[in-house]
Amino acid sequence: MQSRGSAAEEAELLSVSFNQDYVCFAAGMSNGFRIYNCNPFLETFRRDLKRGGFGIVEMLFRSNIIGLVGGGSNPQYPPNKVLIWDDQQSRCFGELTYRSEVRAVKLRQDAIVVVLEETIFVYNFKSLKLVRQIKTVDNPRGLCCLSHISDSFVLACPGMLCGQVRVEHVSLKETRFIAAHESHVACMTLTIDGLLLVTASTKGTLIRIFNTMDGTRLQEVRRGLERADVYSIALSPDVQWLAVSSDRATVHVFRLRATVPGDVSNQDAAAHVSGMDHKIHCTSLDALLSQDSAAKIMPSSSFMKGILPKYFSFESSFAQFHLPEATRCIAAFGIQNTVVIIGMDGSFYRCSFDPVNGGEMVQQENILFLQANSHPPVTTSTASN
Repeated sequence: MQSRGSAAEEAELLSVSFNQDYVCFAAGMSNGFRIYNCNPFLETFRRDLKRGGFGIVEMLFRSNIIGLVGGGSNPQYPPNKVLIWDDQQSRCFGELTYRSEVRAVKLRQDAIVVVLEETIFVYNFKSLKLVRQIKTVDNPRGLCCLSHISDSFVLACPGMLCGQVRVEHVSLKETRFIAAHESHVACMTLTIDGLLLVTASTKGTLIRIFNTMDGTRLQEVRRGLERADVYSIALSPDVQWLAVSSDRATVHVFRLRATVPGDVSNQDAAAHVSGMDHKIHCTSLDALLSQDSAAKIMPSSSFMKGILPKYFSFESSFAQFHLPEATRCIAAFGIQNTVVIIGMDGSFYRCSFDPVNGGEMVQQENILFLQANSHPPVTTSTASN
């Protein structure tokens, strides 16, 4: 029998995911979960369990609310159960159980979205009442993305046809279907206001940007000529840049082509992100909403006020970062033209790109975050089923 100390040292990383504004990321472990700040890099807290792992750890911005699903060879909870955990009060205030395995959990301040293989369930956050049920094509990746502005609820997910994306403008009570690709969709993301959708297919060569209101394809960029498994797609807070990670061990940055005359400067939006408080806990959801980036980051509606042709010929990436080893990873934008990359090998990279000349990105930081010592005292929890 191993001691608790040796078991902790050998904890396996099961999942990584950013929060909604990319200032934090969560690591699901075979013995609990951990939360990290991205800038500066810091392990903010961890919950080490005597037994059991988490395959899904979904944060709600930097609040104390976390969506949890068991995972690994010894899951803390069955993989068909979702727990909505209040870490400040150390209690579960919501539990949802299904007949099949949960593929993803997505949180908004007013909604909980649970993704199964062929069905998506949408619940009211406070009452946990089921408000919408959506059928999809087989969705083993758990693809689903949400907007995060309080008065604009947009949900995007696979439709019922190969390569199709279903966009639910929940606030407007409108549904639109977009024929995004000829092959199955592999990855997707929305802008924070839900007006732009970015997709990649299982071929992984082309990335497409759509207007979610009318389904118009606005831009198309080429990741490469060879097939690739796209792991993540992220937009910069000012909607100027697009980052894509894949199994080709390269993170690509693309420029979004848009002219926005007479609008808020991109520097103002970026300055807000750089100045945000990086605390994990807040006392309430109301406090969270008063300080999060959702209401303050420049909405991408301004992106479409400029003169933008409906279709661009293929564009290659503007900047690239080559990982030393191929590993499953996710990427997002940090502050001041930086990209943060989180690998399933426990690696954290921060690199910068030249916004004028592009080219190879410069590595600024490389940390093995599972071995980092910069964390508060370990908290041991014995959460019961």
